[in-house]
This record gives sequence, structure tokens and C-alpha cells, in this order.
Amino acid sequence: MTIQKHHTISVAGFVITLLGAILFSTKAIIVKKTFAHTHIDALSLLTLRMIFSLPFYIAVALITSGNKERTLLTNKQWLYIVVMGLFGYYLSSLFDFIGLQYVTAGLERLILFLYPTFAVLINSIVFKQKMTHVQRWALMLTYTGIAIAYAGELRIDFGNAKFLWGSFLIFLCAITYSIYIVGSGKLIPAVGATRFTAYAMLAATAGIFIHFTLSGKSLQLLATGNGLWWYALLLAVAATVIPTFLISNGLKRIGSNNVAIISSIGPVSTIVQAHFILGEKIFPEQVTGTILVIAGVLLIGWRSRIGPE
Repeated sequence: MTIQKHHTISVAGFVITLLGAILFSTKAIIVKKTFAHTHIDALSLLTLRMIFSLPFYIAVALITSGNKERTLLTNKQWLYIVVMGLFGYYLSSLFDFIGLQYVTAGLERLILFLYPTFAVLINSIVFKQKMTHVQRWALMLTYTGIAIAYAGELRIDFGNAKFLWGSFLIFLCAITYSIYIVGSGKLIPAVGATRFTAYAMLAATAGIFIHFTLSGKSLQLLATGNGLWWYALLLAVAATVIPTFLISNGLKRIGSNNVAIISSIGPVSTIVQAHFILGEKIFPEQVTGTILVIAGVLLIGWRSRIGPE
């Protein structure tokens, strides 16, 4: 995530990013519903998700590669795109799907929403970008919010033996996704948002398919379960393909810090959907923690104002 000084947010960029964030927030809901109504495991569901997503990314990759005005990618850029794809949508998705088996959708979104703070830390430690006083306060707010929400979840899910393991996996997901965000923020200006997203997702898909093959699982697993394919198709199109291109376009239009600000709607959207669709309880610690996390993320990237395109 690059640190921006003054950047006007266009109306189109705002709407595109907001829609992408809301669609992304449905992912945890669909995954939890799938686990509840089928017997599929996390890796198999992730594989099926990418099977349905693959044609879209191949089509976009072919269209962008056929554009004669596009500059050829260097070997170094190809390597970075592959690495970012593996971090952003292979490792992070795998950690996320496995973790969702053991934690609520609301908590998953809150922990995952720490990724902007991790991106700031990466920029500070790796790229030596100075952390401001406001950013330090923002980090304190977000981590305090997570601690409060987590304490409330722990009180409710105390009997869940794998609650801590699931939380740790979601935490790893946030870290790997923050690496993707930092890397994509540096690559997209040179490569292009659409081309970068298509190639990165193809790299992630290859990693997932290789993992599934090496695991020894049978493709017959992907054809079982009540309504499994409908869940997977919804997960692939509504919660993967469309929002990935929307968010990438948003990154190009308004920058990664502003995308993080607008994406603050994500945890709220997930918690509300989880309450009405999954029947998850909304409790005081969760509300308090959510407010603090969102406030922290807003402070981290609060550098802009909404203006005309």
C-alpha cells in the first residue's frame, strides 16, 4: 500500500470500490452456507471456486494480451505478478477458507480487515516509509478493536476447540493479503489493473490446482453435495471475479489507501449479513470492536476528499 499525500476520490472510483467491497463481504457468508449444507472441505471448495472463475480470467488475459498498445512485461514483472497472485488469492484464500470452518463470518471479516494496518507496517519496515503519529494511533485503535471483539467471540465460542486455530489462520490470511495489496499497489501503475488482476488470478489458480492434485483428492468430490455447484458458482462470480476487477479498477482510479478507507464498509456488511442470513448474534463487544477497527483504518488512509471525476 503506497502512502498518498493528497488524492481526490472520483465519484466513479468511490462507487466501484464500494460495490467491490460489499460483494467481497458476501464471500464469508457463502462459504459458511456451503459448509453448513454440504460435506465439502476447504481445499475442494476453493478448487471448485477457481474452476468456475478460470474462464473469466483466461478471457480477460487473452483480451489484454492482444492489445497492441500494451508494453511487454519483463521477466521480473512476470515473477512479481506470479508471487503476488500466490500470496493474494492462493495462500490467503486457503487460510481464509480453512479458518472459516472454525470462526464466525463476522469475526473473520474483522480479523481480515487488519490488512491495511499490516500494509502500513510492511511499507514502514521493508520500504522505510516513515510512520506518522496519526498512523500509530490508528494501529492502536484497530488492534484494540480486534482485542475487544475477539474477547467477546471467545466468551461465546469458548467450547470451540479449534476457535484459536481458525483465528490464527484468518490472521495469516490478513498478512498474506496485505503483501498482495502492497505489491499490487506498486505493480498496477506499470502493468495495468485489469491485466495484473487476470494474470495474478491465473497464477493463484495454478497454485490451487497443483495443491488439489498433490493432495490426492478426487474430482468426484467436486460433484457431490446438495446445491454445491450453485454455491460455488455464486462464490466464483459474485464474490470473486466481479469484485476482484472492481477493486483493481478502484486501486487504479483512487489509490490503495483510499480503497482501504471505502472498504471499511466490509466488516459492517458481513456482520449484518451474518446476522440475518446465518443467524449469528450481534453482541456489544463486536459492535465496539468494529467501530474501533473502522476508525483505525479511516485514520490510516484519511488523506482525501470526494470530488468530481
